[in-house]
Amino acid sequence: MRGERNDTLVTCETMAAVTSSPTFRPHHQSLQTPSPFSISSTSATNYTFILSFHGWNLVLRSLALVLSFVSALSMAVPSATNTAQQQSSSFTTYPELVYCFVVAILVFLYSVFQLFKGVCDISHRGLLVSDKVFDYTSFILDQLVGYLLISSSSIAIPVIQRDHQDATLMKAAIFAAAMSSTAFLVIVICGLLSGYKLCKRITW
Repeated sequence: MRGERNDTLVTCETMAAVTSSPTFRPHHQSLQTPSPFSISSTSATNYTFILSFHGWNLVLRSLALVLSFVSALSMAVPSATNTAQQQSSSFTTYPELVYCFVVAILVFLYSVFQLFKGVCDISHRGLLVSDKVFDYTSFILDQLVGYLLISSSSIAIPVIQRDHQDATLMKAAIFAAAMSSTAFLVIVICGLLSGYKLCKRITW
């Protein structure tokens, strides 16, 4: 009887030692490697890179927002002044200029959304959409917005060249086209950053 008790105690102590060992893993869980753009990274180098990347992205999105707003405003103000003075000339009489105005408003709203999402990413909140979905949609929408900007600027040039009845409106259209072209260059840089971020996410 005493031998059986000793064997039982030895067996229990052996099992306890095995289960308490740090190398013993009854249920192996595979840990997923975080993305280099994950804001929760603990590495100081990665964290600095993340902040710099998001910082440049916010600066570019803010610049696109200002340029698109100025482009839309430059056509709206002369038209409102002409309406108040009972003059017939307005950007609404030119479909090409209406298209430029609508594109500027769309770019402004898109830039507001990008800024809001960027601020949320930096503040560790992660609202609206997931990072993976947002990387894909940002890359696609940047290409679409860039196409709309360059097409609106190209469409406005023939109207400016052939119509000289209202010098004030045409100057405003020239300024709006210049702002749209500059916003196009900013969106191109944003598209390059979005493509780089997307490639890093795919290859990570």
